[in-house]
Amino acid sequence: MPVQTTGEVLDLKRVGSYFHLRMVAPGIAETAKPGHFVALGVGGDATSLLLRRAFSIYRTEQRSAYGGSVDIVFAVAGEGTRWLSERRRHDKIDIIGPLGRPFALPAEKVSCVLIGGGYGAAPLFTLGEELRSRGCRVDFVLGASTKDRLFGVLEARRMSQALAVTTEDGTEGQRGRVTDVLPGIIEKSDASVLYACGPMGMLQAVAAMAGRYGIHSQCAVEESMACGVGVCMTCVLPVIGDDGRTRMVRSCVEGPVFRGDRVRWADVGTVPADCVGSPEWTASLIDGGPGALAALLADNGSDNGQRLTSASPDTDTDTDTDAGTNTDTAGAENHDETVAP
Repeated sequence: MPVQTTGEVLDLKRVGSYFHLRMVAPGIAETAKPGHFVALGVGGDATSLLLRRAFSIYRTEQRSAYGGSVDIVFAVAGEGTRWLSERRRHDKIDIIGPLGRPFALPAEKVSCVLIGGGYGAAPLFTLGEELRSRGCRVDFVLGASTKDRLFGVLEARRMSQALAVTTEDGTEGQRGRVTDVLPGIIEKSDASVLYACGPMGMLQAVAAMAGRYGIHSQCAVEESMACGVGVCMTCVLPVIGDDGRTRMVRSCVEGPVFRGDRVRWADVGTVPADCVGSPEWTASLIDGGPGALAALLADNGSDNGQRLTSASPDTDTDTDTDAGTNTDTAGAENHDETVAP
C-alpha cells in the first residue's frame, strides 16, 4: 500500500542534462518494485504549485544510515522541477509512494531486452537486476537525442551481456534511434520479452517491432496528467481488453505499464469510434434497443482495468500488483511540464 511521508534530501547532483535526487523515504523503499513511482509535493508550504510531480523510482536502499531511501532522476522542465533542482541537504519534501503498476517479471529464465530513452531509462536498472537474479539474460539498448541526454550507460554495461547506444546526432554510440539497432540485439540474444520506458513514439516503435518478431513487450507509458489520482481523466489512452473491446484507460491508475500489443498507439490522444463509451459506440447501442444494453451489461461485468494490463503468458503476474492511487508516467513530470527525453 502507498504511504505518505515527509522525506529528507540526502543528496542532489547533476548527471549530464539531468538531476539525481536521493531522499529518505521510510515505508516506501521497503515495498517499491521496478516500475513503481513516487509523487512529490513541490514549491513549499506557501506555493501556488498545488499539483504533485511524479517520477519513476530509479533506485531504493532499504537499510541506509537514515532509514529507507529512494532515488529519482529528473530534468528541469518547469517551475516544479526547478524548485526540486534547488533543494539542499536536509530539506524536507512530501512524498507519496510506491505508486503505479510495476513491470511483470518472467516466470522462467528467458532472454530480455531493456530499451530506455533519455532519463526514461531510470526504472530499468532495478528491473535488470531483478531479472538477472531470476537467471534471465539481460541486454540493454539506450538512446537519446545527444550524448549528455543519455542516462545510465555505465550501469547498463555492467549488468548486460550486450549493450547498444544510439544518439540522433551521433555524439555517442551509433547515429540514429534505438529501433535502428534493436533488431540485431533481438536476434543475437534470441529475446522473448522487450521492456521499454521512454517517449511515446519510441514505445510505439518498440511495440511494433515486438509484434513483427512475435515476442512480448511491456511499455511504461508517458502521458501528461493533472491530478495523478485517476479523477481528472487527462491521462487516458485507448487500450484493448481481454474481451477485445477498447476502453479509455487511465495511465495513472491502470498503468503506467501496459502490454505493448494492447495499446492503440496510433489512436493515443483521441477517443476511437469503437471505444466503449464513445459517442459513436453509445449511438450504436441505443440503435440496438434494450436487448443490446442487457447483453452488454451481462457480458461486461465489473472491470477495474486489471485485464487491460494482464501479463504475457510467460510472466509471473504476482508481481503485477495494483498499488491503488498512483501518479504520472515514467521519466516525465506531470501536467503541463511533461518532457520527452
